This record gives sequence, structure tokens and C-alpha cells, in this order.
Amino acid sequence: MSLKRVLSVLSACVLAVGIMAGCGKSDDESSTATEEAKNYKIGIVQIMEHTSLNTIRDAVVAQLEELGYKDGENCTIDLQQANNEATMVTQILDKFKADGDDIIVAITTPCATAAAAYSDEIPVVFSAVTDPVSAGLVQDWENSGDENLTGTSDKLDITRILDTALTITPDIKTLGYLYNTGESNSVSCLEEVKEYCDENGIELVEASATTATELAEAATTLFSKCDAVFSPNDNTVAGAMGTVAQVAIDAGKPMYVGADSMVQDGGFATVGIEYTDLGIETANMVDQILQGEQAGDIPVKVFNEDLSTYINKSTAEAIGVTIPEDIENGEKTVFFE
Repeated sequence: MSLKRVLSVLSACVLAVGIMAGCGKSDDESSTATEEAKNYKIGIVQIMEHTSLNTIRDAVVAQLEELGYKDGENCTIDLQQANNEATMVTQILDKFKADGDDIIVAITTPCATAAAAYSDEIPVVFSAVTDPVSAGLVQDWENSGDENLTGTSDKLDITRILDTALTITPDIKTLGYLYNTGESNSVSCLEEVKEYCDENGIELVEASATTATELAEAATTLFSKCDAVFSPNDNTVAGAMGTVAQVAIDAGKPMYVGADSMVQDGGFATVGIEYTDLGIETANMVDQILQGEQAGDIPVKVFNEDLSTYINKSTAEAIGVTIPEDIENGEKTVFFE
């Protein structure tokens, strides 16, 4: 081989090695950039601590980890609760914005309505909002009207809950409604309860309260006047469920509620979803958005199918109610002790 040919081959080899080395460096840099891009900041705010909301929050975090978002490794998950104070919700959301969070998860209607004001800059996924349309969060159930906002709803099937109440305790002539007038989700449910009672010849008596002490007093008054009491998935009532449930037990009357966790905490019965499922779907939406999908293109998810009947067996025994066999032996009946 001529000297010229040898030099040509050597030059080609050197060039090839250089290109390979350059490609290797580029891949490393690209990989690092990708890892950095995956280090998302996720802010989660709930209005207060109680079983329903904690169940959703824990399910969101667990599902995010299942999807590959590991707190402290490739993402930061900032969990906050507002002690049922609107001003604290705003402070928390301001913190998320200042920290440069990539997405906000707002659990409950009060948190969601406050977070909506931040959706022009940060995508917001709400959870456990009973009626996002009435709350002004979305235009309708299919279209949010906000490209950065979507979420999951725990809208109650009032008819099924009260039909079940009449099946278990058919002598209900007067029904109490215990709620906080400051919670739009509870106000929205009230209209449906009124309509049901009108159609079924049941007298409805309302009582509202904002603290555990007030709730106990209001519940005592209701049970003195009513055959049973119903409370929707009201955060104020849920936060004081142990106290209110004891009032019902002392009165020897059933308290029907809006959430499985409220039954777990002493309420008598409900028909609805498992709140873990709500949290899982909320996390799935977070993943979709972080992977590039527009929040506004994701329809609000309503959990109104595959519902279960939840009954607190200890409460049933305490108030002397016998569960009908078809409900007790139903495939979709869940008992809490």
C-alpha cells in the first residue's frame, strides 16, 4: 500500500473516532438534560386533614410513584394542607408559584377555585370537586374552557343514596340535611336532595354549621326532629365525623353520608365510589399533562359507575338497624367495623 493510501486510511480512522467520541458526549449531555427535565415540581394542596382527603392525597402520591415520579429522586412533591382556612390556601398556592412548580393538584372545591386563578401560568388538576360546572371551574363536563385546567369529580348519586336509605330504613318521613353553607359542593347537593324529598313526600329540615362544636349542636337538633340525617361529602362535616357520628348513635338514628371514608369514621351508610380510585385517576391526569398533553383537552372524569354500598356494621348495631339481606349479601356491599 502506498504512503498516500496509508495516510488516507489513518485520517479516516481518526475522523471516525472523533465523531464517535463527539456522539458519545452528546448522548451523555442529552441524557443529563432529559433527567433534569424529569425533575418535576408537583404541588398538592388540600383544604384540611380528614380521612377522605388523606385517602385521595395518598393515592395520588402512590400512583405517581407507580408511574415513575419518585419524590426526592426525579421529582419534588410538596404536600400542603390549609387547616380549612381560605387565606392559607392562597398562601400555599403563592408558594407553589414562587417555587416554580410545574403542576398543581388541588383537592376539594375551595382549593380548586383558588387554584384556578393560577392556571394561566401553571396547569391545575383538581380532585374531589362535586360539581365543577356549578363551581365555575369548567364550562361543561366535556370542555373546561381553560387550556390549563381539568380534574376529577366525586359527584354524588343522590337518588341512589336516598333510595338505599329508604330501603334500609323505610320509615323516614322527615330527613335532616347537615352541611356548611360556605361549601358550594354541599349547596349544590342540597338542590338535588330537595327535589328527591319533594318527589317522595319527605319533609326536609336543614341545619348548617362551620365548627365541630356547632356541628354537634346542629346534629343534636336535627336528630330530635328527624327520622334520619343526610350529609353530603362536606369537608366540614367530614372533618368532625367522629363527633357527629356519636350524636347519631346517642340518638339511635341513622346518619347517611356522601363518602365511604365518612362511613369508615362512624357514619351509617352511603352509596358511592372508593376514594382511592379518585386519587389514582387524578395522578394519571398529572402524568398526561407532564408528558405534554394539554390539560384542557382532558375531560373531567366523573366517577358515577361501578358504585358500592358502604355500611358501618358497628354503627348499625349501635342504633339497632338490621340490614336487608339483599344489601347485606350484595356483591358491591362493603362493611366497615
